[in-house]
Amino acid sequence: MMNNNEKHGRDDSSPIKILGMMIPSIPSLMFRLTGTFIRFKSDAKKAGKIFKKELIKQGIDQQTAVELTEEYMQSSHIREYIQGFN
Repeated sequence: MMNNNEKHGRDDSSPIKILGMMIPSIPSLMFRLTGTFIRFKSDAKKAGKIFKKELIKQGIDQQTAVELTEEYMQSSHIREYIQGFN
């Protein structure tokens, strides 16, 4: 049997209907993504400090440790992820 939408040639998964279903959830999604991003940045900063400390502890000079830590921390910049998609 055909349902009413099939009789009239309408598709239940139209982009407008899907968008209409998603709009109410956008604020909570943005809130959760922001929280996740803040935790990620905080964890990355802690990891960078530990990385630098361990390099110095292993005998790497201060300047080299700073440069290596900056390189290590590049992976935690959101710009790097966004540019990777382009």
